[in-house]
This record gives sequence, structure tokens and C-alpha cells, in this order.
Amino acid sequence: MDQSAMLQKVKNRLPEKRFNHVVGVLGTATELARKFGVSEPKAQVAAILHDVAKFADREWMKSIIIKQKMDPLLLEFHSELWHAPVGAYVAAYEFGVQDEDVLNAIRYHTTGRADMSDLEKVIYIADLVEPGRKFSGVEELRQLKEQGLDVMMEASIKHTIDFLTSKNQPVYPDSLKCYEHFVQQKGNVKE
Repeated sequence: MDQSAMLQKVKNRLPEKRFNHVVGVLGTATELARKFGVSEPKAQVAAILHDVAKFADREWMKSIIIKQKMDPLLLEFHSELWHAPVGAYVAAYEFGVQDEDVLNAIRYHTTGRADMSDLEKVIYIADLVEPGRKFSGVEELRQLKEQGLDVMMEASIKHTIDFLTSKNQPVYPDSLKCYEHFVQQKGNVKE
């Protein structure tokens, strides 16, 4: 399926505001992919599909998580997290995406994880800093692209964790492992 057909199918599933977000993520992901030497077509497909299940029925998502034997821990966390792994399922089964890196970029765009690929980082970051986002600190995150993809990713996952803890919300273990991965990498650098 070509990208314009994919985008049209996604548009039919989302409210206008969320579709505008997807378009913002698409532009930002393309820009980041170009800057950091990541496949632009892969980044574009992942960006188009990252929120494909965002407004799916909660019970349906729960059934997919169970039937597909996804991490059962997901069901102990807010359903807001479910659309990412279920979105990867939808990308594979409804849109024919077979590239595991693209599917992982969709699957982990809300939580991150340790040892993310550069494509996964691009989609995580693009989702957080696309032009429609207007939260305190977003401009500082955007400006970090001059310091590199890993610097942006570390700051982005830290921002997410800080936001969740400030709201007394639990943090999914993959997010903590993602942040710890960056901290450990810095600790292992010899001077």
C-alpha cells in the first residue's frame, strides 16, 4: 500500500485533531530521519501508522493484547499505552507492514525501551516534539537535535518519566529501562 493510501485510511479512523498530529509527526520524523541517516520511507510509514489504533475500542484492544500474547503487564497499566502495541498489530495485519523495525517503532512509540533502533528513537521523538505539541520544555527538546539523536532521546524519555511521576502516574518498566540504558551508556564512557 502506498503512503498516500495509508494516510487516507488513517485519516478515516481518527478525529481531525489527531490526524493533524499524525501529519506533524510525519513531517518531524522525515526531518529527523534525514538528519540522522535513518531510512525516510521507513520513518514515514511508522509515523503515518503510529496512532492507527489510538481511538480503537478499549475492549477490542484488550482482546488483541490477550490473543496475540503481548506483554500481559500492559493490562495493568493505563489503556493509553495499549494503542502502540495494538497499532503494530494493525500495521502488520491490516496494512501489510512486515518490516520489524517499522513495527517496533510503532510498538514502542509511547514507552521507549532499552536498545532502541535509530528508527524507533526518531518516531518516539517525533511523536513528542511535532509542531502541534505545546508543553513546557518542548522547545528545549526540539533544539537538542543539534546535539544528536541519543541526546534527544535521553532528554525525551526523561521528560516523559518526569511528567508521569509529577502526575503520580506509574511508569511502564520499558520506559525506565530505556532511561537506564542511556544513563549506563554515559557511565561506561572512558575519559
